[in-house]
Amino acid sequence: MSLFEDFVVYLCSSPTALLGAVALLLVLHLVSHSFTSQPFGKVPPGPRPLPLLGNLLQLDLKRPYITLCELSKKHGSVFTVYLGTNKVVVLAGYKAVNLSKNYGSVFTVYLGPHKVVILAGYKTVKQALVNYAVEFGERQVSPVANDLNHSHSKGIVFANGESWKEMRRFALSNLRDFGMGKKAAEDKIIEEIQYLNEVFERHEGKPFSATQSMNYAVSNIICSIVYGSRFDYSDAEFTCMVERANDNFRLLGSPSIQLYNIYPWIFQWVSNRMRLRKNLAENRKQMKQLIGHLQETLNAQMCRGFVDSFLAHKQKIENLGITESFYNMDNLVSTVGNLFAAGTDTTATTLRWALLLMAKYPQIQDQVQAELSRVVGSRQVKAQDRMNLPFTDAVIHEIQRFTNILPISIPHITSTDVTFQGYFIRKGTTVFPLLTSVLWDESEWESPRTFNPVHFLDKDGRFVKRDAFMPFSAGQRACPGESLARMELFLFFTSLLQRFRFTPPAVGFTRGPTPHELCAVSRQN
Repeated sequence: MSLFEDFVVYLCSSPTALLGAVALLLVLHLVSHSFTSQPFGKVPPGPRPLPLLGNLLQLDLKRPYITLCELSKKHGSVFTVYLGTNKVVVLAGYKAVNLSKNYGSVFTVYLGPHKVVILAGYKTVKQALVNYAVEFGERQVSPVANDLNHSHSKGIVFANGESWKEMRRFALSNLRDFGMGKKAAEDKIIEEIQYLNEVFERHEGKPFSATQSMNYAVSNIICSIVYGSRFDYSDAEFTCMVERANDNFRLLGSPSIQLYNIYPWIFQWVSNRMRLRKNLAENRKQMKQLIGHLQETLNAQMCRGFVDSFLAHKQKIENLGITESFYNMDNLVSTVGNLFAAGTDTTATTLRWALLLMAKYPQIQDQVQAELSRVVGSRQVKAQDRMNLPFTDAVIHEIQRFTNILPISIPHITSTDVTFQGYFIRKGTTVFPLLTSVLWDESEWESPRTFNPVHFLDKDGRFVKRDAFMPFSAGQRACPGESLARMELFLFFTSLLQRFRFTPPAVGFTRGPTPHELCAVSRQN
């Protein structure tokens, strides 16, 4: 069923939505001038929009990054689209290569009654997020982002202003203190690897899904840093919290949630949004309980993790008689929720892709295991071994590039009116850094749609960095947990390949991101 058919079915099944749609049509003429007027500067060109829907029917809401990449090829490195009432700027591609003489490097697309400006090309992305860091540095708070954050402008991911600056600074400082990217984190990861190995061994080489155990293992790393301790894989509250967090990521990518973001007052009652809100409420309740237990046993002189450090700082401020500060329970719960979600899904998803790709390409798995045997032998891999494992390092980087698990970075928003590459962009315009067009750019990667670790190796087999490798985004909104994620990916991947050989369970195995099973055959026998 097409997006338009989904839209019609929903309207027919909901009288409230139908009345809302009629009301929207009645007031359409009041906003239609926004399609053509731009009093402060020249208007980016683009495909002609339809009334009310704009260019919405041209966008695949299940895979919007694919559509945006195709639009960037046609219209250039900077273009605009309209997402309902939300104006969005999309940053796409690695180099700002003008691929269309008809429209140039800036063009406009309408998704619903509002415009989105699309920026394509690495130079454009870098210029916006790094050179224009202030102008493009704020976070868009969409309707679903308000659901996720619960309290407006709290936490790290969906906050702006002084609260965001203080929470990000405090989080980065304390996460480093508790081992992020250091030996303390390495020790936590290595400990967790042993538990994960035990789970894999229990299957005795028979087909199984690694999804749950991988999610639990990765989640335990951020939990040990945030709460000061890991959880057993059989802990019902922990497993429910992890599974709800992963379910939320799936729900966020659904077309109905995208339509809710575009037309929130029409689609606010869709089932996926109701399910998302229920998951968020349950996880928030559990986080408050965990924080409460830590608060009861708090020793400000011996902080066990990030939560203790936050509570101790909060207590110190209150003892000074300061009643208004950013160090409050809403900010703590939102920040912990941000860290837990970000520290669970993305790394675990990348690792699941990694094992899938090793089973898909056994010759590459052979080369990784041969290098590990030659350089490390049977001892535990350490973070410092990375420099002596160039092929393995290249494979891990290529996994991140090829799998492209975050095709569109979390949206930014312009903090002020800005003239960018000759085009005027209003304050409050949403910005989409289209990371997929960077990681799969045909002008930067020799074979962008092929899994090819040689992308990160020179002619002598030494590892080489590539500027077009941007899976963690860039600028002041880049992923704050990048160093931890890099360490986790390296240690989990190498340790698992040291111990197991991953094979498909049956003929017909494909690389698709659908649910799958693998055989983890022990190499210790």
